[in-house]
Amino acid sequence: MAVSRSSGYGNLPNDNFIPQIYSQKVQKFFRRASVVEDITNTDYAGEIENFGDTVKIIKEPVVSVQAYTRGSVVNPQDLADDQITLVVDQASAFAFKVDDIEERHSHINFESVATSSGAYALKNSYDANVLSNMFSNAGTTIGSDGSGQDIGFGTSEIDPLNLMANHSKRLNAADIPFENRWFVASPAFYEQLQQTDSKLLDTRFSGDANGVLRNGKVYEGNIGGFMLYMSNNLPASSTNNYEKVMSGHMSAASTANHIAKIEVVRDPDSFADVVRGLHVFGRKVLRTDALLAEHILID
Repeated sequence: MAVSRSSGYGNLPNDNFIPQIYSQKVQKFFRRASVVEDITNTDYAGEIENFGDTVKIIKEPVVSVQAYTRGSVVNPQDLADDQITLVVDQASAFAFKVDDIEERHSHINFESVATSSGAYALKNSYDANVLSNMFSNAGTTIGSDGSGQDIGFGTSEIDPLNLMANHSKRLNAADIPFENRWFVASPAFYEQLQQTDSKLLDTRFSGDANGVLRNGKVYEGNIGGFMLYMSNNLPASSTNNYEKVMSGHMSAASTANHIAKIEVVRDPDSFADVVRGLHVFGRKVLRTDALLAEHILID
């Protein structure tokens, strides 16, 4: 009982007139947005789904150009047949059970609620797994954990817009196409970007009710040639105040979902339903030159 009684007050001493009420509404934890589906390609997923767990991707051969004068001999070059292998070698799973008696007498459908939670957990784990793999296999990494550039607005800090411009310059130098470029960073980075003098994100940043936070997308349009994405699933830094950002092109990495299923089976040892989920997938960085990673300091 929430309200205490006065000393010596003996009316309805057992407090049985005040029932305990259990709400039928479940408090759900907040879901992180997934960005992997927007920044990777699934060009080879169909081949894996139809034929097996491995796809061998032949790389386009590099053809050399040589100077030529009339009558000179042109020697043909040997073409390379280099390949990249995309393998489905990652798996995640969950399982829980709900006893028949618990299900019958509960005011909450725990099976449904927990299944929703488990499905989200699989997707969140997938997102973090792929982002970590992409970061560690980037062709260029600027700085290191504990020694990245300071993002801010003091005399020695780097404006976040300038950092993005540097990423764009490096991708330009590698002849990466402008279309389908993306940039992924943490909420702390975008807080700094909002504070720039240009206030580029003020009107269309996803913080308002009409924002475009879809799969972590934070801006309708692009800045510096990038589609902007926010994620808390980038690999964590081991040094305080350091964060990781990453940019690239959609062709840089490929993903393939081989098995994604949730099923209900009877527990052989008790009167209960066992709900279990399985996600089997593959991910591969195909073009390291189209992937740029950076360590930054955010005070």
